[in-house]
Amino acid sequence: MPCSCRAAERNRLAMIAGLSSFNLYVTLSVVPLIVITFLTQLTRTEAAATYLYHDCPNATSFDGNSTYQSNRNHLLASLSSNATRNTRFFNATASSGNSDDALYGLFLCRGDVAVDECRDCVDGDKEDVVDSCPLRKAVVAWYDHYMLRYSNHYIFSNMVTDPGVFLVNTLDISEPDRFDLLVTDTLKDLASQVSSVGLEAKKYGTKEGNFTARQTLYSLAQCTPDISSSDCNSCLQKAIANVPGCCSGKQGGRVLFPSCNIRHEVYLFYETGNLSSPTPTPRPGSITEGKGKISSVIIIAIIVPVSISAVLFVVVFCFLSKRARKKYNALQEENAGSTDLPTVESLQFDLATIEAATKNFSDNQILGEGGFGVVYRGTLPNGQKIAVKRLSKGSGQGAGEFKNEVVLVAKLQHRNLARLLGFCLEGEEKILVYEFVPNKSLDYFLFGTCLQYLCASFYFFYMLSEMHVRIIK
Repeated sequence: MPCSCRAAERNRLAMIAGLSSFNLYVTLSVVPLIVITFLTQLTRTEAAATYLYHDCPNATSFDGNSTYQSNRNHLLASLSSNATRNTRFFNATASSGNSDDALYGLFLCRGDVAVDECRDCVDGDKEDVVDSCPLRKAVVAWYDHYMLRYSNHYIFSNMVTDPGVFLVNTLDISEPDRFDLLVTDTLKDLASQVSSVGLEAKKYGTKEGNFTARQTLYSLAQCTPDISSSDCNSCLQKAIANVPGCCSGKQGGRVLFPSCNIRHEVYLFYETGNLSSPTPTPRPGSITEGKGKISSVIIIAIIVPVSISAVLFVVVFCFLSKRARKKYNALQEENAGSTDLPTVESLQFDLATIEAATKNFSDNQILGEGGFGVVYRGTLPNGQKIAVKRLSKGSGQGAGEFKNEVVLVAKLQHRNLARLLGFCLEGEEKILVYEFVPNKSLDYFLFGTCLQYLCASFYFFYMLSEMHVRIIK
């Protein structure tokens, strides 16, 4: 789930900012997002997270160009450089040695966000936080994918629910009472699950619940890993208790506290894959390859072979097509101008010649046997090697049909087909005489002198195009 552009998601949500210290709820109107622009880069994706809300009390201000400002800049740099941890959480302290200028900060990325995207979001939005609260010592800012917080007071391992922010999906839900009950039960189960893990573990979880045949409830809960299991559960239970007041009868809502947050919707808003593996911080000059990022080396390694293969494919295809057309046209002209096609008489062998060639059909001359007869090896008086197929005497085929088929097969000539030399038809004997092909594998004859993979792609087309008589047109 990549971080979207800095413009707010504003999915027809109404925002209610609850500041418990002042017991004040401020309703903020949100304008629907009209155009979303996705910027995709091949080597690195720079993006800023979707802004939700921030709080920086006026009482916590400092002077510009002070030591505190320098410490803040060092703190934000440290947070962004450490945003590749498996828990998607990091805290740090910046100080010049004087406790009065000490600054404590942390960030928490949502548990389904890839570590590289977490780093990009924190790094891309730290200046935005500074611009929103330029001279404030205490700041908490929520984005769709993470929270950034810093303060001049110690904030680590303390469960805090002030300030609180409540977001509501303004779309109504059917059967609101049943839906609200499902939301409460699902979130409570999820809170128990998330808070059951140990200290410093990633306290994050999601859960689904069936509402109707076409609507599913999707829920999410998360705590900062530095608080205890009991504090996590207390924080989430307080957040769940606020859901009926802000989001009753609506299709979705969120409750955001500094130490925990919950959300529910009737659409899938989180990633379901395993994104637990951290990406190590790269050394200077190295190339980082994370989710959604492909190095230029890999791109070149993929594009170059594919491009070369495509060019070779086109060249070979054009060459074979042109060659086949020339041969076919030449054969057409040859066949049109000549009548020396094989006849029955020119193809017929006498039985005595065949018997002499096969040593009277000796078993030692057998090459193979199939359902239609036995194949023998033989030698004609002129020294030519032949393969003799002696058809079964039980064949019901007539003499006229046999001769017609022999003439047709004799016309099928191709350098990769065994050529029919003739036949013998005497008494009950029906014999076919082929040229003898040495016993080698088929790929030797098809691909022995060319690139196997390219030639294989065109073999069927090539074979048909070189036949004197075409079977398929």
